Amino acid sequence: MKRGTTIFLKLAVFIIGLIILLLCIFWLPQMAGSAAELNPEFAYLKYPILIGLYFTVIPFYFALYQSLKLVSYIESRNTFSELATLSLKHIKRCALIIIFTYIIGIIFLLSQSALHPGIALIGVGIICAAFVVSRLAGFLQETF
Repeated sequence: MKRGTTIFLKLAVFIIGLIILLLCIFWLPQMAGSAAELNPEFAYLKYPILIGLYFTVIPFYFALYQSLKLVSYIESRNTFSELATLSLKHIKRCALIIIFTYIIGIIFLLSQSALHPGIALIGVGIICAAFVVSRLAGFLQETF
């Protein structure tokens, strides 16, 4: 793979990580506070939801780290190595953890009668995206 392409991929991973970090630090707590003010009957869910969302950031960042390692392996011509396969396995597992966490979160919000259709749509979108990443990583793992 060309050097410019791998630099672009690494830069993209860093930018995605930075955007998610900034959203988690600044936007997410602000939105949780606004939602608690607008819906005081569900204000008790503010911190459990924030904890659940922050929990999903851990496997997300681990998958980003594994992606950087995978790009480095590709850059050093170790594309079909055991290390590349291991990185793909970790990425797949991280995606499955995110899927499982969001499904538990949706079930929890349903049990509390607090699942707004917009929140459900975002959750299902994240589940679908993580499923695609999981399947792609699994396919590439078998290929490598």
